[in-house]
Amino acid sequence: MNKLVNVFVCGTQKGGTTSLYAHFAEHPQLSNPSQKEIHFFDNEEIDWTSPNYEYLHSFFNADDGPTIRYDVTPIYMFWPPSLERIARYNPRAKLIFLFRDPFERAFSHWCMEWARNWDTLPFAEAIRDGRQRLVSIPPNSREHRVYTYLERCLYGEQVARALALFPRKQLLFIRSKDLHDNYKETLTKISQFLGISPFPDAGPKREFLRPKLAFPSEPTSEDRKLVADFVREDYRRFVSLTGLVVADDQSLAVRRTWPRRLLSYLASNRVPG
Repeated sequence: MNKLVNVFVCGTQKGGTTSLYAHFAEHPQLSNPSQKEIHFFDNEEIDWTSPNYEYLHSFFNADDGPTIRYDVTPIYMFWPPSLERIARYNPRAKLIFLFRDPFERAFSHWCMEWARNWDTLPFAEAIRDGRQRLVSIPPNSREHRVYTYLERCLYGEQVARALALFPRKQLLFIRSKDLHDNYKETLTKISQFLGISPFPDAGPKREFLRPKLAFPSEPTSEDRKLVADFVREDYRRFVSLTGLVVADDQSLAVRRTWPRRLLSYLASNRVPG
């Protein structure tokens, strides 16, 4: 087998993975793939009883020497079989996850799908009656890639899946806000996690800005409440597993229910998986 891919940035979608990819591309110890999202481990056309890993490796320079290969494909965090497939491929892989405020993530996701004409429903309808498009269809269907505005925000479920497959020391959980607002400290945390030299400081990255289009709807307070109600219990699980507080919505009230000392301890990643 060719040299393995050792680092995976697994999500979340609309959580800053494109900006992180731009930082990764500037680091001399990291081997850049020929494209940002390889989409190997979520590819349902592959025979997963005998996967051809050489296809995955073809995205990298065969002469990349001692550098570390990485794949930035944000759907891996959400697509249920992906993390298990990564674990079978490379059980020693290191995985990085970015988490954004659930409502902002959901709305940004819808903006992207509407802008590329993959969804024609206004946001309010897409997160309500539009969810009927996910009923009674196979879990690996295209609809689950496009219309899962709310389901992708169930971070607790996705983190628990990762912790069941990998030792906690191989997982790094980061707030998207921290990469955006304090990129130097965040990149330092990542470089220490990967065991590489500090990232070159080429300034902050803002690689994927919302298209300046006339979207058919703007989010409302009722939309925000719907998303908060949908993620509430799962979000508490997410905080208990990671120690991260990413939701801006005060109605989720995690800040009041989890002591600051406990949140700090959880965030240190020392809690057994």
